[in-house]
Amino acid sequence: MKLRALIFALCLASPAGAQNDPSTAALNAARMLEQASINLTEADGARDRVRALTETIQAYEAGLSAMRDGLRMAATREAQLTAELRAREKDVAQLLGVLQTIETTAPPVLMLHPSGPLGSARAGMMLSEVTPGLNARAQALARDLQEVQTLRKLQQNAADTLVEGLTGVQDARTKLSEAIADRTDLPRRFVEDPVRTAILISSTETLDGFASGLSEISEGEIAATDADVSDRKGQIALPTQGVMLHRANETDAAGVTRPGVVLATRPRAIVTTPTAGTIRYRGPLLDLGNVVILEPQPGLLFVFAGLQDVYGNTGEVIPEGTPVGLMPGETPEIGAILSTSGDGTGTDRSETLYIEVRENNSPVDPESWFRTDKDG
Repeated sequence: MKLRALIFALCLASPAGAQNDPSTAALNAARMLEQASINLTEADGARDRVRALTETIQAYEAGLSAMRDGLRMAATREAQLTAELRAREKDVAQLLGVLQTIETTAPPVLMLHPSGPLGSARAGMMLSEVTPGLNARAQALARDLQEVQTLRKLQQNAADTLVEGLTGVQDARTKLSEAIADRTDLPRRFVEDPVRTAILISSTETLDGFASGLSEISEGEIAATDADVSDRKGQIALPTQGVMLHRANETDAAGVTRPGVVLATRPRAIVTTPTAGTIRYRGPLLDLGNVVILEPQPGLLFVFAGLQDVYGNTGEVIPEGTPVGLMPGETPEIGAILSTSGDGTGTDRSETLYIEVRENNSPVDPESWFRTDKDG
């Protein structure tokens, strides 16, 4: 298997004890992708296939992200070493010349000096002081050249590793969709009335108006619940891996100001529910794209907007960590990943997830509930 071959090669190439070098980063990423592949094989036999496949997709996403970072580090390091070696070409040539002269000159000749025995003694003392420095420079040069060769080998093998990883995560997403479609064991608080839902959508122009009418879309009464997540306020994990793009009430490039936050995510990233909750609505809504509205506790709504695929059925009570959708976009081709691996600008996070939190039908800052990097 190509992943195992890359892991073996990197184990040989990585220096012992290295923590942050590109080879070690790529090695760790390859191991993550290898484990994700094993998880995918085992997921079919798991008792809870949905959870197993969700964890597999998250493992693939983490591994692919780490591999991109490793390749970016490798490209940066190789460029740095190559530039340094080119700048030192003259010094390197002189060093190699001196070492070759010392190596090929017979010992008796090295002992001769025009000034006689005293000059020979002085020359010997100087040579004994200079030689360790020459050897150190030669060893440093050899290490740099070996590192360049290792980094190039790493980047050459990365394409095969990425192909396997991208194929694996796509297979896992397909299997996840099938597993969710086959799932029948979730409790349900109400059954959605599609006619009432359509009427509500057509009669409202804002998220405020839609959220206030959610109680009207059920066929009958909505079962009461005593769910309570208030003790986790401010510590709830975000529903997907992402980078904060806009905070609450910040104006975006289009001049739009919203009370929620916007996360930049990678294409096809999985979105999961950060707490157990009831799906109060899922589907297209206004100008927000596909939306999932979750109710973790009475009077509290989490709104996730901008999805391409949405999972689950309205009225179902889903456990924490359950997938509720996938982000839009196309997974980049291998060539695109490799060609931008040295960029580091975050342009691979091309999709946006909008998150709004509503308490008693009024928007509040999502960062009062979700754990985020306040300084980012």
